[in-house]
Amino acid sequence: MKPVGGLLAATALLAVAGPAIAGPWTQARGKGQLIAKFEDMRADRGFDMDGLLADLPAERRDTVAGVFAEYGITDRLTVQFKGDWQSGEDAFVDYEGRGPAEIGVTWQVWRAERSAVSLYVGYADGGEGRNAGYAAPGIGDNDWEVRAAVGRSFGGSGRWGLTGSFVDLQAARRMRQGLLDETRVDATAGVHLNADWMVLAQAYGGQADEGGPRWLSVEASVVRDLGDWSLQAGWRQAISGRETPESRGPVIALWRRF
Repeated sequence: MKPVGGLLAATALLAVAGPAIAGPWTQARGKGQLIAKFEDMRADRGFDMDGLLADLPAERRDTVAGVFAEYGITDRLTVQFKGDWQSGEDAFVDYEGRGPAEIGVTWQVWRAERSAVSLYVGYADGGEGRNAGYAAPGIGDNDWEVRAAVGRSFGGSGRWGLTGSFVDLQAARRMRQGLLDETRVDATAGVHLNADWMVLAQAYGGQADEGGPRWLSVEASVVRDLGDWSLQAGWRQAISGRETPESRGPVIALWRRF
């Protein structure tokens, strides 16, 4: 996996695996990628209003099959789409339906040899699934999101077989109809072990306004490069929150660059 390709793959994985949408490295003009994902989250405990863990009345399950696509309109402007189909159940509801469908544009404000800064603006149409992890299915209508992202790559020395690494930090403000507005902060760190393998460590955090729900999840995964295809397999775990489930489970993503 070449370093630049790995960076593009990593920002795509961030979009697939969690709530983050845009990454600091945009697609080149006429280039893009299509990504399919699957995640199966389970929880038998949740964080209460004081952030303490308590047993849920019954196990909660949230299964998501989704797609993410992006395409470079210019070298500094990338259009993106994200949507999914959801099913799940808990002690109070059994649901199945479309999740939020989001379309947006990322503008790369600045780029150097190893660094990049971008801004993203997106619009989401709520679906019948969970439009927020802490909300009941179908709650929430239309959303707007503004997101800033900064990334930095580092050259590998070859020691222990390492060939390069990167970090990606993002902060977003999501303006919601039918749900409280949110502030989100996400981070990713990746290390290329060799030409074909990469390890990712990710964190997703957020806080709803007016003292509403908050969440923090971490994820570890490995990525295998297969030419124009790549495969990610990982595990996500909620480690802190308020009025949110202690969800955990596998995440798998497969994407095709073109």
